[in-house]
Amino acid sequence: MQRGPVQLSHFLLWLLFAHASVDLPMCKESDYHFEYTECDVLGSRWRVAIPNKAETCTGLPDPVKGTQCNFSCKEGEFLNMQSQQCQKCAAGTYSLGTGVAFDEWDSLPTGFVTHGVNTNGGHVHTDCSNSTWTPKGDYIASNTDECTATLSYAVNLKEAGTVSFEYFYPDYSIYFEFYVQNDQCQSTDSENRGMKISQNNWSQHMVQLKSGNNVLYWRTVTFALQDSTVKPVLLRNIAISGVAYTSECFHCKPGTYSANPGSAHCSPCPADSYSNKGATVCHQCDSDKFSEAVSGSCKARPPCNDSDYFYTHTPCDAEGKTQLMYKWIEPKICSETVKGAVKLPASGEKQTCPPCNPGFFVTNSSACEPCTSGLYSNGTACAKCPVGTEPMVGFEYKWWNTMPSNMKSSIYRREFSDSDHNTAWEVAGEYVYTTPGDQDTDYQMLTLSVPGYRPPQSMAKDSERTEQSRITFVFETKCSADCKLFFLAGYNQWNNEVVEQWKGTNRKQSYSYLIQSNSTVSFTWTFQRTEEFSMERKYSADVAKIYSIHITNVIGGVASQCRHCAMRSAAASSACVPCPPGHYMVGGAGVCKSCPPNTFIRAELPVGEDACVQCGPNTKRNKARTACLSDCTLDMHTSGGALLHYDFSLLTNVTDFHSSPSFTNKGLRYFHRFNVGLCGKEGRALATCVDNVTESQREVKGYVCQSTVVPSDIRSESVVSSQPFLIGDQLIGITTDMTLNSISSPKWLFPAASGLPDVIFYYKSREATQACKRGRSATIRLRCDPTMNVKDHITLPSNCSEGTCDGCTFHFLWQSQHACPLCTKNHYREIVSACVQGIQRTTYVWQQPLQCYGGESLPAQKVNACVTLDFWLKFGVSTGVIAAVLLISISCYFWKKTRKLQYKYSKLMMTSGGKECELPGADSCAIMEGEDAEDDLMDLTKKSFFTKIKSFSRERTSDGFDSVPLKSSSSRQLMEDEDSFDAEI
Repeated sequence: MQRGPVQLSHFLLWLLFAHASVDLPMCKESDYHFEYTECDVLGSRWRVAIPNKAETCTGLPDPVKGTQCNFSCKEGEFLNMQSQQCQKCAAGTYSLGTGVAFDEWDSLPTGFVTHGVNTNGGHVHTDCSNSTWTPKGDYIASNTDECTATLSYAVNLKEAGTVSFEYFYPDYSIYFEFYVQNDQCQSTDSENRGMKISQNNWSQHMVQLKSGNNVLYWRTVTFALQDSTVKPVLLRNIAISGVAYTSECFHCKPGTYSANPGSAHCSPCPADSYSNKGATVCHQCDSDKFSEAVSGSCKARPPCNDSDYFYTHTPCDAEGKTQLMYKWIEPKICSETVKGAVKLPASGEKQTCPPCNPGFFVTNSSACEPCTSGLYSNGTACAKCPVGTEPMVGFEYKWWNTMPSNMKSSIYRREFSDSDHNTAWEVAGEYVYTTPGDQDTDYQMLTLSVPGYRPPQSMAKDSERTEQSRITFVFETKCSADCKLFFLAGYNQWNNEVVEQWKGTNRKQSYSYLIQSNSTVSFTWTFQRTEEFSMERKYSADVAKIYSIHITNVIGGVASQCRHCAMRSAAASSACVPCPPGHYMVGGAGVCKSCPPNTFIRAELPVGEDACVQCGPNTKRNKARTACLSDCTLDMHTSGGALLHYDFSLLTNVTDFHSSPSFTNKGLRYFHRFNVGLCGKEGRALATCVDNVTESQREVKGYVCQSTVVPSDIRSESVVSSQPFLIGDQLIGITTDMTLNSISSPKWLFPAASGLPDVIFYYKSREATQACKRGRSATIRLRCDPTMNVKDHITLPSNCSEGTCDGCTFHFLWQSQHACPLCTKNHYREIVSACVQGIQRTTYVWQQPLQCYGGESLPAQKVNACVTLDFWLKFGVSTGVIAAVLLISISCYFWKKTRKLQYKYSKLMMTSGGKECELPGADSCAIMEGEDAEDDLMDLTKKSFFTKIKSFSRERTSDGFDSVPLKSSSSRQLMEDEDSFDAEI
């Protein structure tokens, strides 16, 4: 350890001593030691020899120039004052170089001061002189009485450094703080003094130190005394860095060693080995002896007896069997080979697994798993609670094959040990019991932790009958000494209070405790065999058993049965089993019936057909069938019958805006901020209004909400938001009508400039207030404005500057180009240009005034080839001439054919003079002389064009010959008749 610097008076004393000691013997190196003088302004100093005892020898070495004041040594080194050089520490020793460490607490190390004071003022006269920190070998412990105990240490640092230490602080009944004061009288901030609870492990703490003189303080104050249940604060391994050097190395304490020179720390010896002070190796204990880890000696092993082992059960296997297992208590200190020692019983005996606890079911692997929410079981299989009932949620443990996941077994020992493998409570099928401990003074703790409580919904209104929760357990104790069983309740395993305690042997009995605070979430059963400390296990056979534990109304618990609940008063968080989504309960019989399509269930009326509410126009019900939504796309028919398509997807993001500023009587400016989430699919972001003024930090979420904001710099906030409330959390419908479900949005609020109707979103809030008995409501008008590029241009009515005229219904106007219907072909027209040089252009332009946005884009200009008027005129004249010629030719052909037919008909009539129904006889079957057969011959090379046409137009029969008129009397008569008919004409 570094020695303090020599003052100038020491140097003068040395000069006087040198003159007055001429008759004394010469000093040896063991008669004196070296120290440095204080550093001067140049950073230099002197090394002087100081006698260990005055006037015992003479001839001290002369002062020599010392090392510079910024000189220091590394870890594992010390400063040899004789040579003024750093040297490595020898094996078996260690050093921190520029630091000091305190890890041995057999007595109070040099430099430490402890004292106790009375903090109760003059009202209570208590002697606190013995209420100090007490060294316990490996650590130092605080007091546990009503006095205040302080431990302090002063150190001078040549440079800025640190102080670190390990502490064990398990009890909230003691206030434990650490702080530092330096030579500038600067102290640690009060809010940083308090230490955190360390619960069941050592915790480490480190603080930065300034150069110069520093005083370190550890202080404990007991403010809630619970007799022997108060646990002291423990300290160990205090290390300080920042000193210039250490002039000596420290020996390793018993139970530790350092094998190599230049070690910065010592290593612990493992169990069943030991070492002496300053050891370089650990020695193994003899086979008939044992030792714990970090031990300085070995002890003889006692013969094993029935108290040195315990039994437990293995988890159930696939066959539903468990094995009975016997285990030695760890660490094992007894010997099986000594005369009279017992052997460990054989393990592996199979037994039938106990049933699962209520609320659990048996899996295929014979393990027990909890039933999911809404199900209950008696320990075999899970079943659904009937509709109209709710599960009685809690935990009921009456079979102990494995330790429940929310229960933990641990050991607290007054003489604290780092051993992690000690067993406190073990399962034994029908009960859980305390195993034989390593020491009879151990506190064997079993802790049950729960997340919180929720009373049953059916009892919510009857506050006089409602209890938060109740825990009931059945136990017994069998003791031959002064054993104690404590039952504690509190915030956690280490922060709790003793509720009840039982001493000595107690028959099997039940105890019940009413839980009145939602913060009481930890319950601990602690068993101690005796308070008389002894290294021997005298009372290992003393035992405590817990047969069953039942705690009710636990959040996240399981259910063993169901109870009827009040359906009409069921809140959103109720555990009451509802009908499936989209169904309502018929009366109170527990029968569910499906609602009509596109309807949702009204939460406040889950019973009867009235619970089904039809979705409003242009909305669809959600998947859960609890509300109606809009995906921001819809189709609307205008008064003229035209169909308009809307897509408000670009307006779905939550938008906020505020009203015009208002002022209080004292001139404070404030605004009403509105947050709007227009529409969107399921999972959309909700509009949120918050209160960042109060501790509750309350917030509301819905489609439309309002809060009051005040510009401020308080707590580095840009604004102070308060008084949030919901305006609309239900979408009623979307339409162009001015009224929907008794909510009106009259035209005069926002006069329209164009003929295109506004699309109005209607919202309603379920929260009723004294002023708004039917809840608040809101309307948002979406008005098409293709020139409005800003998405969130929202305005309030000019005559209702705060958005509402009656305080219950709010109105907003949202103008945007994204509020226009999607453009279609009906919104543009085409313009066709004249044919210029064989090219004709078709251009598309929007109809004006433009009342659409997005959708279809204007088609690109079309360019087509075309022909001029002169070409079409010539083509038309030519085509007309050809058509006229063909028409004349065809007319001539049919005229000639008609004449031939008349002629044949005339001849046929003239030859029909015979009897009725008889055909005239044929005069001749050949072509007679003088007939016109030869007329059918044509000379195409000599005849004219019209002659050829005439020749081709002659009538022929179907067999290729000319038709020959038949000559008979009948035909002659017919011809005569014809002539007379012509004459008359």
